[in-house]
Amino acid sequence: MKKMLKKVSMLVAVMMMVFSIPVFATAPTDDIVDIAVGNPDFSILVAALQKAELVETLQGEGPFTVFAPTNAAFEKLLGALDISAEELLAQPDLAKVLTYHVVAGKVMSTDLTDGMKAATVNGEEITVDLSSGVKINDSTVTSADIEASNGVIHVIDTVLVPSNFTLQEVDMEETEAPQTGLPVAIPFFFTAALTAGGALVLFKKKEA
Repeated sequence: MKKMLKKVSMLVAVMMMVFSIPVFATAPTDDIVDIAVGNPDFSILVAALQKAELVETLQGEGPFTVFAPTNAAFEKLLGALDISAEELLAQPDLAKVLTYHVVAGKVMSTDLTDGMKAATVNGEEITVDLSSGVKINDSTVTSADIEASNGVIHVIDTVLVPSNFTLQEVDMEETEAPQTGLPVAIPFFFTAALTAGGALVLFKKKEA
């Protein structure tokens, strides 16, 4: 009987030791582009990033905060502009639209406060509205805090269009479709701006 009690005591002690071992969260291994490529709802976004030569940068060290429009968000924009996806990807100002969705630094949803403004890599600011859910300008965040190895993604339902974007006539016969999945180079000034890190995350309260 004593041997049995001793064995039970030892078993209980071992179990207590096992359950007392802290469990550490596994750091994400996929970067922002990996996550976007792996989600079919971001196929238009991925094609746009390739066309604007921003893929390689968003695979960089970062960290970056990306407000990622879904395909449905892009389709709303296409309807509003009355153009096709191919015409959007051929726009000379496409990079201005995409960099308006990127903030340098890792900004989680818990870092947001109502009325905050953030400087984007585009150079223009976005505004946070927490009065009804989470809104970035006129877009609603539908899924937040998707962590990547080099930052975080917040999914939005409307494409953010900066004031410095101008819709232009494009010659579709001279336009080549982007090659999905192939990273491409980016002009130096975009790289420098994005890799500046948290220095570009400039928040300020909305003026009364």
